[in-house]
Amino acid sequence: MKSNERRTISRRGLLGSAAAAAALAMAPGGALRRVGAQATDKPNSKFNGVQIGTITYSFRDLPGTAEDILKYVVQCGISSIELMGGPVEQHAGVPAAMRGGRDMTDEQRKAMQQSREAQLQWRLSAPMEKFRALRKMYNDAGVNIHIVKFGNIGDGNMSDGEIDYYFNVAKALGARGITRELSEEAAKRLGPIADKHKIMIGFHNHTQMTPTTYDGPILSYGKYLGINFDIGHYVAGTNQSPIPIIEKFHDRILSLHLKDRKVNNGPNMPFGQGDTPVALVLQLLKREKWDIPADIELEYRVPPGSNSVAETTKCVQFCKEALA
Repeated sequence: MKSNERRTISRRGLLGSAAAAAALAMAPGGALRRVGAQATDKPNSKFNGVQIGTITYSFRDLPGTAEDILKYVVQCGISSIELMGGPVEQHAGVPAAMRGGRDMTDEQRKAMQQSREAQLQWRLSAPMEKFRALRKMYNDAGVNIHIVKFGNIGDGNMSDGEIDYYFNVAKALGARGITRELSEEAAKRLGPIADKHKIMIGFHNHTQMTPTTYDGPILSYGKYLGINFDIGHYVAGTNQSPIPIIEKFHDRILSLHLKDRKVNNGPNMPFGQGDTPVALVLQLLKREKWDIPADIELEYRVPPGSNSVAETTKCVQFCKEALA
Protein backbone atom coordinates (compact mmCIF):
# COMPACT_ATOMS: atom_id res chain seq x y z
CA MET A 1 0.00 0.00 0.00
CA LYS A 2 1.42 3.37 -0.98
CA SER A 3 2.33 5.63 1.90
CA ASN A 4 1.01 8.73 0.14
CA GLU A 5 -2.48 7.15 0.11
CA ARG A 6 -2.57 7.40 3.87
CA ARG A 7 -1.46 11.02 3.93
CA THR A 8 -4.21 12.50 1.74
CA ILE A 9 -5.78 13.92 4.90
CA SER A 10 -3.58 15.84 7.31
CA ARG A 11 -2.87 13.33 10.05
CA ARG A 12 -1.84 16.04 12.49
CA GLY A 13 -5.05 18.01 11.94
CA LEU A 14 -7.25 14.94 12.30
CA LEU A 15 -5.60 13.71 15.46
CA GLY A 16 -5.57 17.16 17.01
CA SER A 17 -9.28 17.66 16.50
CA ALA A 18 -9.99 14.13 17.66
CA ALA A 19 -8.14 14.72 20.91
CA ALA A 20 -10.21 17.84 21.54
CA ALA A 21 -13.41 15.93 20.93
CA ALA A 22 -12.29 13.20 23.31
CA ALA A 23 -11.64 15.74 26.03
CA LEU A 24 -15.22 16.94 25.66
CA ALA A 25 -16.49 13.38 25.89
CA MET A 26 -14.68 12.92 29.21
CA ALA A 27 -16.01 16.17 30.66
CA PRO A 28 -18.36 16.05 33.70
CA GLY A 29 -21.60 14.38 32.70
CA GLY A 30 -19.97 12.73 29.70
CA ALA A 31 -22.02 14.74 27.20
CA LEU A 32 -20.52 15.52 23.84
CA ARG A 33 -21.36 19.17 23.12
CA ARG A 34 -21.08 20.72 19.68
CA VAL A 35 -20.51 24.41 19.04
CA GLY A 36 -23.86 26.17 18.91
CA ALA A 37 -25.80 23.02 19.85
CA GLN A 38 -27.98 22.32 22.84
CA ALA A 39 -27.04 19.52 25.24
CA THR A 40 -30.39 17.86 24.50
CA ASP A 41 -29.71 17.57 20.76
CA LYS A 42 -29.89 14.06 19.37
CA PRO A 43 -26.67 12.69 17.90
CA ASN A 44 -26.05 12.81 14.17
CA SER A 45 -23.04 10.96 12.78
CA LYS A 46 -24.04 11.00 9.12
CA PHE A 47 -21.40 13.17 7.49
CA ASN A 48 -21.79 14.26 3.87
CA GLY A 49 -23.99 11.28 3.12
CA VAL A 50 -21.87 8.63 4.88
CA GLN A 51 -23.33 7.03 7.98
CA ILE A 52 -20.74 6.53 10.69
CA GLY A 53 -21.70 4.18 13.49
CA THR A 54 -20.12 1.79 15.93
CA ILE A 55 -20.47 -1.75 17.27
CA THR A 56 -21.21 -2.80 20.84
CA TYR A 57 -17.76 -4.40 21.04
CA SER A 58 -16.15 -0.95 21.11
CA PHE A 59 -17.33 -0.57 24.72
CA ARG A 60 -16.40 -4.04 25.96
CA ASP A 61 -14.44 -2.63 28.92
CA LEU A 62 -17.55 -0.95 30.35
CA PRO A 63 -20.85 -2.25 31.79
CA GLY A 64 -22.79 -3.66 28.84
CA THR A 65 -26.55 -3.53 29.25
CA ALA A 66 -28.60 -2.18 26.36
CA GLU A 67 -29.19 0.99 28.41
CA ASP A 68 -25.47 1.38 29.13
CA ILE A 69 -24.56 0.99 25.47
CA LEU A 70 -27.12 3.58 24.41
CA LYS A 71 -25.61 6.05 26.87
CA TYR A 72 -22.11 5.53 25.48
CA VAL A 73 -23.24 5.86 21.88
CA VAL A 74 -25.05 9.13 22.55
CA GLN A 75 -22.03 10.48 24.44
CA CYS A 76 -19.89 9.75 21.38
CA GLY A 77 -22.31 11.66 19.14
CA ILE A 78 -23.13 8.49 17.18
CA SER A 79 -26.55 7.92 15.62
CA SER A 80 -26.24 4.32 14.36
CA ILE A 81 -25.14 1.05 15.93
CA GLU A 82 -24.49 -2.59 15.19
CA LEU A 83 -25.92 -4.00 18.40
CA MET A 84 -24.63 -7.38 19.51
CA GLY A 85 -27.16 -10.06 20.35
CA GLY A 86 -26.19 -10.52 24.01
CA PRO A 87 -27.46 -7.16 25.30
CA VAL A 88 -30.49 -7.40 22.99
CA GLU A 89 -31.67 -10.73 24.35
CA GLN A 90 -30.78 -9.90 27.95
CA HIS A 91 -32.93 -6.77 27.71
CA ALA A 92 -35.81 -8.90 26.42
CA GLY A 93 -35.49 -11.39 29.30
CA VAL A 94 -33.67 -14.43 27.90
CA PRO A 95 -32.89 -17.01 30.61
CA ALA A 96 -29.28 -16.87 31.74
CA ALA A 97 -26.96 -19.43 30.15
CA MET A 98 -24.72 -21.62 32.27
CA ARG A 99 -21.10 -21.59 31.18
CA GLY A 100 -19.17 -24.82 30.91
CA GLY A 101 -15.58 -25.91 31.41
CA ARG A 102 -13.29 -28.87 30.91
CA ASP A 103 -13.63 -30.23 34.43
CA MET A 104 -17.41 -30.25 34.70
CA THR A 105 -19.20 -32.99 36.58
CA ASP A 106 -22.00 -34.99 34.95
CA GLU A 107 -24.46 -33.01 37.05
CA GLN A 108 -23.01 -29.70 35.83
CA ARG A 109 -23.16 -30.86 32.22
CA LYS A 110 -26.79 -31.79 32.68
CA ALA A 111 -27.54 -28.39 34.23
CA MET A 112 -25.77 -26.62 31.34
CA GLN A 113 -27.80 -28.60 28.80
CA GLN A 114 -30.97 -27.69 30.64
CA SER A 115 -30.04 -23.99 30.58
CA ARG A 116 -29.43 -24.18 26.84
CA GLU A 117 -32.77 -25.89 26.34
CA ALA A 118 -34.48 -23.18 28.41
CA GLN A 119 -32.94 -20.51 26.17
CA LEU A 120 -34.06 -22.35 23.04
CA GLN A 121 -37.62 -22.69 24.27
CA TRP A 122 -37.66 -19.02 25.23
CA ARG A 123 -36.51 -18.03 21.73
CA LEU A 124 -39.14 -20.18 20.05
CA SER A 125 -41.92 -18.46 21.98
CA ALA A 126 -40.57 -14.98 22.72
CA PRO A 127 -42.96 -12.14 21.83
CA MET A 128 -41.48 -9.31 19.79
CA GLU A 129 -42.92 -6.49 21.91
CA LYS A 130 -39.81 -6.14 24.09
CA PHE A 131 -37.57 -5.93 21.03
CA ARG A 132 -39.82 -3.26 19.52
CA ALA A 133 -39.64 -1.39 22.84
CA LEU A 134 -35.85 -1.57 22.70
CA ARG A 135 -35.94 -0.15 19.19
CA LYS A 136 -38.14 2.72 20.41
CA MET A 137 -35.81 3.47 23.32
CA TYR A 138 -32.87 3.79 20.93
CA ASN A 139 -34.83 5.70 18.27
CA ASP A 140 -36.18 8.15 20.86
CA ALA A 141 -32.57 8.93 21.78
CA GLY A 142 -31.67 9.46 18.12
CA VAL A 143 -29.91 6.13 17.54
CA ASN A 144 -30.81 3.64 14.81
CA ILE A 145 -30.12 -0.07 15.36
CA HIS A 146 -29.18 -0.72 11.76
CA ILE A 147 -27.60 -4.15 12.32
CA VAL A 148 -27.85 -6.84 14.99
CA LYS A 149 -25.03 -9.36 15.42
CA PHE A 150 -25.92 -13.00 16.02
CA GLY A 151 -22.56 -14.63 15.51
CA ASN A 152 -23.76 -18.23 15.42
CA ILE A 153 -26.92 -17.96 13.35
CA GLY A 154 -27.12 -20.88 10.94
CA ASP A 155 -24.45 -22.96 12.69
CA GLY A 156 -24.63 -26.67 13.39
CA ASN A 157 -28.02 -28.16 14.08
CA MET A 158 -29.82 -24.88 14.69
CA SER A 159 -33.47 -25.37 13.82
CA ASP A 160 -35.34 -23.34 11.22
CA GLY A 161 -37.54 -22.07 14.05
CA GLU A 162 -34.60 -20.60 15.93
CA ILE A 163 -33.21 -19.06 12.75
CA ASP A 164 -36.61 -17.49 12.03
CA TYR A 165 -36.57 -16.08 15.56
CA TYR A 166 -33.31 -14.24 14.89
CA PHE A 167 -34.67 -12.74 11.68
CA ASN A 168 -37.86 -11.68 13.45
CA VAL A 169 -35.81 -9.97 16.15
CA ALA A 170 -33.89 -8.07 13.47
CA LYS A 171 -37.17 -6.89 11.96
CA ALA A 172 -38.53 -5.84 15.35
CA LEU A 173 -35.36 -3.80 15.97
CA GLY A 174 -35.66 -2.13 12.57
CA ALA A 175 -32.33 -3.57 11.47
CA ARG A 176 -31.41 -3.85 7.81
CA GLY A 177 -29.32 -6.95 8.43
CA ILE A 178 -27.71 -9.52 10.70
CA THR A 179 -23.97 -10.07 10.94
CA ARG A 180 -22.15 -13.34 11.66
CA GLU A 181 -18.73 -14.83 11.06
CA LEU A 182 -17.59 -15.89 7.59
CA SER A 183 -18.82 -19.40 6.71
CA GLU A 184 -19.80 -20.96 3.40
CA GLU A 185 -21.74 -23.70 5.19
CA ALA A 186 -23.81 -21.06 6.98
CA ALA A 187 -24.32 -19.27 3.66
CA LYS A 188 -25.86 -22.42 2.16
CA ARG A 189 -28.21 -22.73 5.10
CA LEU A 190 -29.12 -19.07 5.46
CA GLY A 191 -29.42 -17.98 1.83
CA PRO A 192 -33.02 -19.10 1.20
CA ILE A 193 -34.15 -18.02 4.68
CA ALA A 194 -32.63 -14.55 4.30
CA ASP A 195 -34.37 -14.21 0.93
CA LYS A 196 -37.67 -15.19 2.55
CA HIS A 197 -37.33 -12.59 5.31
CA LYS A 198 -35.71 -9.93 3.07
CA ILE A 199 -33.12 -9.25 5.80
CA MET A 200 -29.46 -9.33 4.82
CA ILE A 201 -26.79 -11.55 6.31
CA GLY A 202 -23.40 -9.83 6.41
CA PHE A 203 -20.40 -12.15 6.72
CA HIS A 204 -17.68 -10.71 8.92
CA ASN A 205 -14.04 -11.43 8.15
CA HIS A 206 -10.93 -11.63 10.24
CA THR A 207 -7.51 -12.03 8.63
CA GLN A 208 -8.57 -15.24 6.85
CA MET A 209 -10.18 -13.24 4.02
CA THR A 210 -8.20 -13.06 0.77
CA PRO A 211 -8.71 -10.91 -2.34
CA THR A 212 -10.56 -13.84 -3.96
CA THR A 213 -12.74 -15.03 -1.05
CA TYR A 214 -15.90 -13.59 -2.55
CA ASP A 215 -15.06 -14.68 -6.08
CA GLY A 216 -16.19 -18.13 -4.89
CA PRO A 217 -19.78 -19.30 -4.44
CA ILE A 218 -20.49 -17.93 -0.96
CA LEU A 219 -22.72 -15.06 -2.14
CA SER A 220 -24.48 -17.20 -4.73
CA TYR A 221 -26.70 -19.01 -2.22
CA GLY A 222 -29.09 -16.07 -1.82
CA LYS A 223 -29.54 -12.51 -3.01
CA TYR A 224 -29.76 -11.28 0.61
CA LEU A 225 -26.33 -12.63 1.49
CA GLY A 226 -23.69 -9.94 1.77
CA ILE A 227 -20.47 -8.78 3.35
CA ASN A 228 -19.65 -7.14 6.67
CA PHE A 229 -16.22 -6.05 5.50
CA ASP A 230 -13.61 -5.46 8.21
CA ILE A 231 -11.07 -3.32 6.40
CA GLY A 232 -8.47 -3.38 9.19
CA HIS A 233 -8.35 -7.16 9.43
CA TYR A 234 -8.18 -7.37 5.64
CA VAL A 235 -5.16 -5.07 5.47
CA ALA A 236 -3.39 -6.93 8.28
CA GLY A 237 -3.98 -10.30 6.65
CA THR A 238 -3.31 -9.48 2.98
CA ASN A 239 -1.04 -6.39 3.02
CA GLN A 240 -3.35 -5.00 0.33
CA SER A 241 -5.72 -2.06 0.10
CA PRO A 242 -9.39 -2.81 0.82
CA ILE A 243 -10.55 -0.30 -1.81
CA PRO A 244 -10.64 -2.76 -4.77
CA ILE A 245 -12.85 -5.10 -2.72
CA ILE A 246 -15.26 -2.26 -1.92
CA GLU A 247 -15.34 -1.15 -5.55
CA LYS A 248 -16.03 -4.69 -6.76
CA PHE A 249 -18.64 -5.73 -4.18
CA HIS A 250 -20.18 -2.42 -3.12
CA ASP A 251 -23.68 -3.64 -3.98
CA ARG A 252 -23.29 -6.65 -1.65
CA ILE A 253 -21.63 -4.90 1.29
CA LEU A 254 -23.99 -4.61 4.25
CA SER A 255 -21.53 -2.55 6.28
CA LEU A 256 -17.87 -1.85 6.95
CA HIS A 257 -15.97 -2.28 10.18
CA LEU A 258 -13.49 0.55 10.59
CA LYS A 259 -10.23 -0.08 12.37
CA ASP A 260 -6.64 0.87 11.57
CA ARG A 261 -4.25 -2.09 11.64
CA LYS A 262 -0.67 -2.48 10.53
CA VAL A 263 0.26 -4.84 7.68
CA ASN A 264 1.87 -8.26 8.28
CA ASN A 265 -0.76 -9.12 10.91
CA GLY A 266 0.29 -6.04 12.81
CA PRO A 267 -1.48 -4.46 15.77
CA ASN A 268 -4.52 -2.23 15.93
CA MET A 269 -3.57 1.43 16.06
CA PRO A 270 -5.38 4.72 16.69
CA PHE A 271 -6.99 5.97 13.47
CA GLY A 272 -4.38 7.55 11.23
CA GLN A 273 -1.41 5.68 12.74
CA GLY A 274 -1.75 2.27 11.07
CA ASP A 275 -1.58 1.06 7.47
CA THR A 276 -5.33 0.95 6.76
CA PRO A 277 -6.53 3.77 4.47
CA VAL A 278 -9.55 4.63 6.61
CA ALA A 279 -9.86 8.19 5.30
CA LEU A 280 -9.59 7.11 1.65
CA VAL A 281 -12.26 4.45 2.14
CA LEU A 282 -14.63 7.02 3.63
CA GLN A 283 -13.91 9.45 0.80
CA LEU A 284 -14.71 6.69 -1.69
CA LEU A 285 -18.13 6.13 -0.07
CA LYS A 286 -18.79 9.86 -0.14
CA ARG A 287 -17.69 10.28 -3.75
CA GLU A 288 -19.65 7.31 -5.09
CA LYS A 289 -22.68 7.94 -2.85
CA TRP A 290 -22.82 4.27 -1.91
CA ASP A 291 -25.23 3.47 0.91
CA ILE A 292 -22.71 1.52 2.98
CA PRO A 293 -22.67 2.25 6.72
CA ALA A 294 -19.20 2.42 8.27
CA ASP A 295 -19.03 1.24 11.86
CA ILE A 296 -16.14 2.01 14.17
CA GLU A 297 -14.87 -1.08 15.98
CA LEU A 298 -12.50 0.16 18.65
CA GLU A 299 -9.82 -2.50 19.11
CA TYR A 300 -6.61 -0.60 19.81
CA ARG A 301 -5.41 -0.45 23.40
CA VAL A 302 -7.10 2.33 25.37
CA PRO A 303 -4.30 4.54 26.75
CA PRO A 304 -3.97 5.24 30.48
CA GLY A 305 -6.27 8.00 31.65
CA SER A 306 -8.73 7.49 28.82
CA ASN A 307 -11.69 5.18 28.24
CA SER A 308 -13.44 3.57 25.30
CA VAL A 309 -16.04 6.34 25.06
CA ALA A 310 -13.33 8.98 24.70
CA GLU A 311 -11.36 6.89 22.20
CA THR A 312 -14.44 6.11 20.11
CA THR A 313 -15.20 9.83 20.07
CA LYS A 314 -11.71 10.44 18.63
CA CYS A 315 -12.52 7.95 15.88
CA VAL A 316 -15.80 9.72 15.12
CA GLN A 317 -13.99 13.02 14.78
CA PHE A 318 -11.39 11.45 12.50
CA CYS A 319 -14.19 10.16 10.25
CA LYS A 320 -16.02 13.48 10.29
CA GLU A 321 -12.95 15.41 9.18
CA ALA A 322 -12.08 12.80 6.57
CA LEU A 323 -15.55 13.36 5.10
CA ALA A 324 -15.51 17.17 5.30
